[in-house]
Amino acid sequence: MGLIANPDKPSGRAALRRALRLVTVAGREVVADSATAHQGGLPVSELPSDTALGKECDLLLVFGGDGTILRVARNAAGSGTPILGVNLGTLGFLTACNLRELPATLETAWRGECLLDERPLIEARVRGTPPSDAPSKRELALNDFVISRGTVPRMIELEVRVDGELLTSYRGDGLIVSSPTGSTAYSLAAGGAVVSPQAEVFALTPICPHTLSSRSVIVSLRSVVEVRLLSERVETFLAADGQTPIALHPGEVMRFCRSRFVAPLVRLPGTSFFDTLRTKLNWSGSAV
Repeated sequence: MGLIANPDKPSGRAALRRALRLVTVAGREVVADSATAHQGGLPVSELPSDTALGKECDLLLVFGGDGTILRVARNAAGSGTPILGVNLGTLGFLTACNLRELPATLETAWRGECLLDERPLIEARVRGTPPSDAPSKRELALNDFVISRGTVPRMIELEVRVDGELLTSYRGDGLIVSSPTGSTAYSLAAGGAVVSPQAEVFALTPICPHTLSSRSVIVSLRSVVEVRLLSERVETFLAADGQTPIALHPGEVMRFCRSRFVAPLVRLPGTSFFDTLRTKLNWSGSAV
């Protein structure tokens, strides 16, 4: 079993030590990435990164919040190793349990009774305008890609095509290209729909659009979405899951599609997306 923790969580050290005791008492081997082993002062075998852990372990036990889960899902993409999230943050929408529930959750997992949700990742490729010979940039995301303006409060303009057909041009603060998993993240805050993780769709949600007719659009996850940056004098960036942004240049085209990779997230029996929606987002569907 691989241990991964968010180094910015003060409770991480105690959580890691507790997990180590539980796993070793059960007679199972523990490894950790170097940063996590140092954080917890763990006397375990170390691997250099969560990418390496994904290739070597049969289960990744991830301590943190949704941001940590998103990072591990991207870095371990293609390994097929299940990710069991333990919430040390506030919301923990993608996590399976909190620290108090960890012993029972591990017992359930070891009995083979946990469920596995294979959430699709999405990918983006950024292509420069001819005659640029720079290689295209490729990024993965579990939640979303966000195209946004820089610090200067000026609108950006984006042309959007779906499978080669013109959808529209957005003028505003940017655009969110969301996976089903990411529909309850930034896209929801920007007015997008709540999408079940089983739905095979993208949500294209404009950020502060300049026209009242601009709304979130749902398209098939089998589609290819192309977004061209039309603005010439506004600083613009692309970020995967809220991570380090990539600077974009006028005329560049971003191509979004479903990745061949999935994020296998562990879920406890008796829980569901809609249960999480009600309990963690206080959603009731009520008009009041």
